[in-house]
Amino acid sequence: MLTYAAYGLAIALNLLVLFIGARFLLAPRPAAAGYGVPAKEDGDPAFLTIKGLRDGSFGLLGLALLAFVGPLAAAWFMVVVALVPLGDTVIVLRHGGTKAVAFGIHFATAVVVLLSAALLFAVS
Repeated sequence: MLTYAAYGLAIALNLLVLFIGARFLLAPRPAAAGYGVPAKEDGDPAFLTIKGLRDGSFGLLGLALLAFVGPLAAAWFMVVVALVPLGDTVIVLRHGGTKAVAFGIHFATAVVVLLSAALLFAVS
């Protein structure tokens, strides 16, 4: 049962970040608004594309680790990747985003990613 929970949560998180990456590539301005810091109309859209590629790559790498290496590698990956939503929390707060978005989305995501890592460590 714990194995199903560990893999299920990890797969769901990796698919979610893959979706977020695709959204930043396909609809960058709405994705930026959902992130918590709307993109400026005269801003450089390259940065939104970079975020899309970063997130998409993380999602694919996480899925590949689960499929081809195993839960221990995926657990360590999740520990490291949890730094991203923690950093996102700070970015949103420093650039005029709301505390609700910073903590309710980004910080909460970091906590769930670390929970996923703990579950993967438990089944490895």
